[in-house]
Amino acid sequence: MTTPSILGQVALGYSPMIDRNRAVIATRLTVFPLRPDVKLDVSQLLEAVGEVWPASGAAASLNILSEGLLQDLLHAQPASNLMVEVPSFIAVDEANVPALQALHANGSVLLLKGRPSRPLPREVLPCFKHSIIELEDDRRTAALGAEGVTRTITHVQAGVRTLVELDESFKRGAFAVLGWPMEDVIVHVTNGKAGAQPDMQVILELINRVDKAEEIDRLENTLKRDPTLAFKLMRYINSPAFGLSVEISSFRHAIMMLGYNRLKRWLALLLATAGKDANMKPVMFAAVRRGLLMEELVRSAGDEEMRNEMFICGVFSLLDRMMR
Repeated sequence: MTTPSILGQVALGYSPMIDRNRAVIATRLTVFPLRPDVKLDVSQLLEAVGEVWPASGAAASLNILSEGLLQDLLHAQPASNLMVEVPSFIAVDEANVPALQALHANGSVLLLKGRPSRPLPREVLPCFKHSIIELEDDRRTAALGAEGVTRTITHVQAGVRTLVELDESFKRGAFAVLGWPMEDVIVHVTNGKAGAQPDMQVILELINRVDKAEEIDRLENTLKRDPTLAFKLMRYINSPAFGLSVEISSFRHAIMMLGYNRLKRWLALLLATAGKDANMKPVMFAAVRRGLLMEELVRSAGDEEMRNEMFICGVFSLLDRMMR
């Protein structure tokens, strides 16, 4: 993996875009220049973004906090899975009409960011698929689902901080929300629970035993206490991803084939995604994303064991709150 030089010139932030079913449908990537006086290369930005979000991969929304870099992006040709956020002051400018129309014609999804100070040019309005509206600026707040109001584009709600605000946003017709009220969700979901859920206890015990490099017999005996977990392991080891020519039918053989490092990584993922509450799905996504980020930070060291440990460290970074 190459590292375009632009990554040393910008600060990056991300936020999940989540639909009413609590599924992460895209990632918002915010790009902020560290030095506003330095001209940035949009081709390097698209190259770096393309390594994480290839054209055939998941969707990402580019939130560029540099007018110069954004103008260059409007005149480039980003991959079709990269959505482009356009601030309202740029969208209302007649000079930007040709660039916005060209992006739309090339298949780019455009998002209008913020409420415009004046009506958009008539020929530009069809170019936008969604608008991003801050909760405090949402005129739908006073009258939920007002009758007779026709809106030509759907909206993505930003600035949601509680579950109540989240539910009200979707009731008002939000297509998705940006970010997730993680702390409020955790308080509501874990309220009244005491300790780890029963289906997590065996996973935790197995992780501890793997960490201590205990004998396979001990791991096998622990695994047998949870038939559901044992079934998941057998299904995983016999999945097409492993490409095995023969079916693995014993727990011992499955553990030997996986090895302790891969087994621990799989258990960590399983633990992070073990919750059954739909509101916890974005929290699980955040935990896995942290693991992938931690793993990427040490990739250049070339130590696979360290990468696995860093991945697990990132995944477990939210575990204390998920298991209150």
